[in-house]
Amino acid sequence: MKKVIGVCLGASSASIVQLEETSSGGISIVKAKTLAHNGSPIAVAEQLLSEFQAVGQPVVFTGRKFRNSVNIPNITEPESTELAFNYFYPEGSGFEAIASLGGETFMVYTLDAHGKISDVITKNQCAAGTGEFFLQQISRMDLDLEQSLAIARDAQPFRVSGRCSVFCKSDCTHALNKGTPKEEVTAGLAQMIADKIEELLNKKDLSKILLLGGVTKNELVMNFVRSRFPEAQTIEESSYFEAVGAALFALQNNTEKVSGLSDIFTKHRSSFAFHKPLKDFSHLVHFAEGTSRSAHSGEKCILGLDVGSTTTKAVIISEETEEILAKVYLYTHGNPIKAARECYAQLLEKLSGTPINIVGIGTTGSGRHIAGIHAGTLGVINEITAHSTAAVKFDPEVDTIFEIGGQDAKYTFIVNRVPADYAMNEACSAGTGSFIEESASESLGVKVTEVEPLAMAAGNPPNFSDQCAAFISSDIKTAQQENIAKNDILAGLVYSVCLNYVNRVMGNRPQGNKIFMQGGVCYNKAIPIAMAALTGKKIIVPPEPGLMGAFGVALEVKQKQLAGVLPRGEFHLAELAAREVTSLKPFVCLGGKEKCDLKCSINMYEIAGKKYPFGGACDKYYSLNQGKNRSVDEYDFVARRNSLLYEKYAPKYEIAADAPKVGMNNSFYLHTLYPLFYNFFSKLGLRFIVPQKIDERGYDREIS
Repeated sequence: MKKVIGVCLGASSASIVQLEETSSGGISIVKAKTLAHNGSPIAVAEQLLSEFQAVGQPVVFTGRKFRNSVNIPNITEPESTELAFNYFYPEGSGFEAIASLGGETFMVYTLDAHGKISDVITKNQCAAGTGEFFLQQISRMDLDLEQSLAIARDAQPFRVSGRCSVFCKSDCTHALNKGTPKEEVTAGLAQMIADKIEELLNKKDLSKILLLGGVTKNELVMNFVRSRFPEAQTIEESSYFEAVGAALFALQNNTEKVSGLSDIFTKHRSSFAFHKPLKDFSHLVHFAEGTSRSAHSGEKCILGLDVGSTTTKAVIISEETEEILAKVYLYTHGNPIKAARECYAQLLEKLSGTPINIVGIGTTGSGRHIAGIHAGTLGVINEITAHSTAAVKFDPEVDTIFEIGGQDAKYTFIVNRVPADYAMNEACSAGTGSFIEESASESLGVKVTEVEPLAMAAGNPPNFSDQCAAFISSDIKTAQQENIAKNDILAGLVYSVCLNYVNRVMGNRPQGNKIFMQGGVCYNKAIPIAMAALTGKKIIVPPEPGLMGAFGVALEVKQKQLAGVLPRGEFHLAELAAREVTSLKPFVCLGGKEKCDLKCSINMYEIAGKKYPFGGACDKYYSLNQGKNRSVDEYDFVARRNSLLYEKYAPKYEIAADAPKVGMNNSFYLHTLYPLFYNFFSKLGLRFIVPQKIDERGYDREIS
């Protein structure tokens, strides 16, 4: 009987199916297999073809991008999906649409009464809300897929943004830093993905849908989808559905047999421009070396703790000499308190029994507030100040700091040893350390510790997009399709992260005479070298660049204690490492004298016998924990600004009742330029109008 093979090369995996025509004229699936290709789609495809003994059999490929890289017959995903659907459901079974939910892209194919695809609806290219994104985020919480499904099954979802991957990451990080349980954040991620699916399906008012793709293996997401679309169904062959369609095409069209595997994939000219090799710019970066020593018995010390979204760092410095006596660097894994306690335990171990007197603790980073409450310190300081203080300590002449962290990137300009200007990445995760780690691991199967030697060995790095994580990920897939070497792709990824920083964080701000580059990503020497290549400037990487925040906050605590604005204390590492945190029943903030109607859920913790409320959109409870009682009216700068914009500088005019009207959307710069337009049109005798609410119909029209 005739046998044929279908192959689907997707963004994250490759699947293969062998079909056989039976003696009765039917068609049966002989065998099928799906593998994650980890950034090597062509190599995995060749492995599968060899395993299925494809030579001498007809073979047809499908897939969004990779199908164009073969010299043998190939068809589009809609074609293969339609063929497979008609094979599994010859009578149509009443399905109105097929939803393909992959690692990189969500698509919906609407069906006509005959089971033929009548329209294709696609999700935008944002990386948030995809299968790969879910896996990346749970890995940041030190969870695998099975663990996440187990703990979040009955959890109350914490609402996270699905607009952009950086907003979603920020929501997850801030929630975890405020004590929201991992299971609630995980459930929130699943709900956000389900929201994306629902958004697609609602564009055509669909009810009975066949769900395909790797996301169907995510029980959490599927439960949310089924709660909204009770008639939605999955199929056991979901992971290789399109490959079945490709094989059916081979069977129906008498495709020629493959004579060998060596010439299946094309070798064509690349669509990319290319950077110069990173090694050509090594001379522009100076990696400074530091010194440290062991602590003396009874020595007075200060501890600095930097609780970041991705990693947590801690140092102990001598109060007298400011030398680093012990240091720790570990992953936060979405639990800032646990990470802080682990830091205290490891610092104690590194001291090897030497007794010291810790007179102060400073905390910085995104988890600084909760870590400060746990430690019982008032030395809570922002990252800009901490990093600047550390840089100036190493070199008083430094005037520019490039800092790339796990989740954010910062630019700081220093004047007279004081930070005078700064900027952060506002709405893009493509210029961060976690993006490098996730892209290297998920798309290329490379550990973050292996990126530097591979990238530095690259000879022809492609010039990837720097505008968005989704676009860079798409470029990586295209480079793989073009069979560009993994070394070169990694170097291109490094360049793209630095390009994102230069264009979207630093912008047209000045580059001073002495530039420091800091943050954990600098342990990967390829990144500061790429930054030097792009800026043309010499860059200094200080000793222990990932510890600069922790070192700087320790120095700040010393300065504040000397100035008398921060009391000296007595802290013990063993007690801090053992200090438990008990989560109590949360409550809803009723707004109080602030008259706020957000109704934030506030977590309650018990630490060392004392109860602490923590969380919310504002710093009300953080201030209360520190004994501060701020005047609401005094600090309501939004109300003060609105009074200036819409009252003081927009006086009332006598406008004729039948005067022509001019309308503008009440958004973006109008919140700053309202007085200009209001006065201009009013003095012309026109009635100036801005809407007071958003009409969803207009929003839908704009994005369609």
